[in-house]
Amino acid sequence: MENSLGKLFTITSFGESHGRCVGIIIDGCPAGLAVTEDDIQKDLDKRRPGAGIASTRRAEEDRVDVLSGIIDGTTTGAPICLVIWNKDIDSREYEKIRFLLRPGQADYTAFVKYGGFNDFRGGGRFSGRITASFVMAGAIARKLINRIGIEVVAHTIQIGGIKAEPKELDRIRENLEKNPLKCADLKAAAEMVKAIEKVRKEGDSLGGIIEGIALNVPVGLGEPVFDTLDGELAKAILTIPAVKGVEFGAGFSAAAKKGSENNDPFTIKGGKIVTTTNNSGGILGGISNGMPIVVRAAIKPTPSVEKNQPTVNIKDMESASLSVKGRHDACIVPRAVVVVESMMAVTICDLAMRAGIISRVIK
Repeated sequence: MENSLGKLFTITSFGESHGRCVGIIIDGCPAGLAVTEDDIQKDLDKRRPGAGIASTRRAEEDRVDVLSGIIDGTTTGAPICLVIWNKDIDSREYEKIRFLLRPGQADYTAFVKYGGFNDFRGGGRFSGRITASFVMAGAIARKLINRIGIEVVAHTIQIGGIKAEPKELDRIRENLEKNPLKCADLKAAAEMVKAIEKVRKEGDSLGGIIEGIALNVPVGLGEPVFDTLDGELAKAILTIPAVKGVEFGAGFSAAAKKGSENNDPFTIKGGKIVTTTNNSGGILGGISNGMPIVVRAAIKPTPSVEKNQPTVNIKDMESASLSVKGRHDACIVPRAVVVVESMMAVTICDLAMRAGIISRVIK
């Protein structure tokens, strides 16, 4: 497995869904950064299941435990090791269906790749639970990029077939915490809740789309031709298990535009070069152009559903049917919002360090 991401700000993820813990090692974090457990916990709490209808019934506390790299609220420059301990583990349902391949999950591919030795409980290493470690890394990265004025915010813009109306950034910030779906369009959010309630009763699930925005990104981030800003962001976001598509700016809709319609004309505003539109999503030639970075991630419906589906018993090599019991989210989109933010922050932080914008010692 390849479990590390980044060149200078490097994160290494470890742990499994039903193992003792999930965690992250951050290597290359500058010394002298003021960071507390509360800073990390604040982001972790955004990922935890709430009382909302979308959430799993697995009630993990998800309290961060700092094992190394931070002393008296300041990073030392040594590798930072952060863990959360798995406490509310119930693997009984997974034991029952160990050799039944769950449709939409990595059971078959992991079984073949690792010779059947992979941890099958709750998806093991391929579970969405490992994204808790991404969030811990993102909290550190967010602190670093905030020091140079970069802000990252993400929000839900679609669940199922229900789309949110576009909102100004101030309205997005204002409305994010007003509903459990983290959607800035409160009217659409109410419809989304009804849709999730309906599929939950049916033993099914819904996916959606998350939009991430990075503000005040300086011109010049990105290392063409293989470590472009959009390429690195796409790779990082696609490590989130449920993500099946990534687009920037106008994205796929650019295919239906004329060049004159898709181009972003340049102008001068406040002594700075800016563009009048942002179809490029803030990236040209794989390099940030100073406009907001806009990226959208398509999240597939939760594969574990109670509806009966055809499958195969891989041990006996016989056809079978499967209804997945257990504690599953009817829609993981709201919990993934902070994960998208975190992976954006990690990627931007690494590229900012590679560009020399973030120093190795903070004074």
